[in-house]
Amino acid sequence: MGAIAAQLEVRAEETAESSQTEQQIRDAHKMEAIGRLVGGVAHDFNNLLTGMVLCSELILAGLEPNSRLRRFAEEIHKAGEQGARLIHQLMAVARQRAVEPCLLSLNDLVSEVGTLLTRLIGEDIELISELADDLGVVRMDPAQVQQIILNLVLNARDAMPAGGRITVSTSNCDGPKLRRDAHNQSCQCWVALAVSDTGCGISPEARARLFEPFFTTKKPGVGNGLGLATVHRIVTHEGGAIEVESEPGRGTRVIVHLPRVGVGCKPSKVADNPDHASLIPNHKLRRPRKGKTIKGKSV
Repeated sequence: MGAIAAQLEVRAEETAESSQTEQQIRDAHKMEAIGRLVGGVAHDFNNLLTGMVLCSELILAGLEPNSRLRRFAEEIHKAGEQGARLIHQLMAVARQRAVEPCLLSLNDLVSEVGTLLTRLIGEDIELISELADDLGVVRMDPAQVQQIILNLVLNARDAMPAGGRITVSTSNCDGPKLRRDAHNQSCQCWVALAVSDTGCGISPEARARLFEPFFTTKKPGVGNGLGLATVHRIVTHEGGAIEVESEPGRGTRVIVHLPRVGVGCKPSKVADNPDHASLIPNHKLRRPRKGKTIKGKSV
């Protein structure tokens, strides 16, 4: 009887593992389909916004400087540009595209996605940026950096269902506590991007599996377990490393370490690259000063 019971137990475990694998495959296909759908809809909507922006520019060109209608045309143009920025960021995350690294400052990318983040995290969560003024330059694909920031901030949001505070900070550093899986152990100069929250924290058991594909501590239907796995894949591919500091009930801090390019290098002009120009439209952006809260209500 003991041998039969053992065999039944093994078969039950195999059945459970097979069912879990099938669910993971379905989730992967679903996410791929959603990505294609979002990319297609975003592309079509971007075309509509482009027409709206161009038409508002033509109207402005035909109006006198003191026309009472000029203010309304300017508001239409401003709203069109804001919508285009959000759509371009969605397209950068959703679509499959060749990786095109360039010299960039993480500060610029944090500022770029700030408006999108305030809409995604909700009004119960405060979003603060603490950006180093003398931050070094890294060589990364801008869309992948945006994806890293979005995934980390959204994970932090999900850890605070009752609200709280998320802090996104950048700094120059000596590097992570290098582990055997860190690819670039010869690098001496690093740039760090840290996302901290005041949420529920992570247990040591969950922290050990944090970057496994499909592993999640969220309720079914809320998370697919691919966000942090994607961040880990991007960071390690670029020779970087990730550190996680967390205790149950005391929040979490995720630190992404990226190799710093030689001192004196300056960020590339993103508009020099045709594809990157579509991700960051031509308009003047104000970078939040150190410690400035960039939380705001949706408009």
